Amino acid sequence: MTTPDHQSPAPQPPGPKSRDRIYRSPMGLVGGVLLLALAAWLGIDAIVAGEGRTPWLALAALLLAVPLVVAFTVRPAVFAGEDRLRVRNPFRVIVLPWGEVASLRSGYTNEVVTKSGTKYQLWAVPVSLRARKRAARKEARREAEQSGRGGSRGVVRDLGDGGAMPDGPVRAESDQIIHDLRQILEAREKAATAQGEVTVRWAYELVAPAVAGAVLLAILSAVG
Repeated sequence: MTTPDHQSPAPQPPGPKSRDRIYRSPMGLVGGVLLLALAAWLGIDAIVAGEGRTPWLALAALLLAVPLVVAFTVRPAVFAGEDRLRVRNPFRVIVLPWGEVASLRSGYTNEVVTKSGTKYQLWAVPVSLRARKRAARKEARREAEQSGRGGSRGVVRDLGDGGAMPDGPVRAESDQIIHDLRQILEAREKAATAQGEVTVRWAYELVAPAVAGAVLLAILSAVG
């Protein structure tokens, strides 16, 4: 019995893909958690200590309010991966392969536009006009400072309002996020793995209890 002099190496598994970049609204998360805590405190107290129809009204209100609070504060997020953009809005999840994304727009709201012309708002990346004005002032100071130095770059200077002058354009946070997403789009839109169809899934796990709570409130109001 002979043994081979050389054995081919075992196939190596493919390397792990880079993690998705996740964008969320910190203020939305904080506000949502506080609202949920307040609703739980008032609602549970009414259910336990209430009399007559009060517990049922409290239960119906919780069924209606909690899903809505979660939908508009805690749930929204944007996941930017190598092959696709996943937008988790209050009641829908939209998965867009980069090859199907035509543009990312930033106006009074931030939107992603598909090649078919359909627009989807990015709830997790709200626009702050105040932040834009603040960034515009810092950018004007940066340009003035560079002009005063004869256009030299690579220096970070104090802006006098607690911030620093970066070596590069100054943008509001939401505008910077859109800029980052556009860079990913430019790099990945023609990749073979970034092609496919846009899919939309409704968040029935939030819609169903909210509808049940609204129906229960309507019934209680009608028989009250």
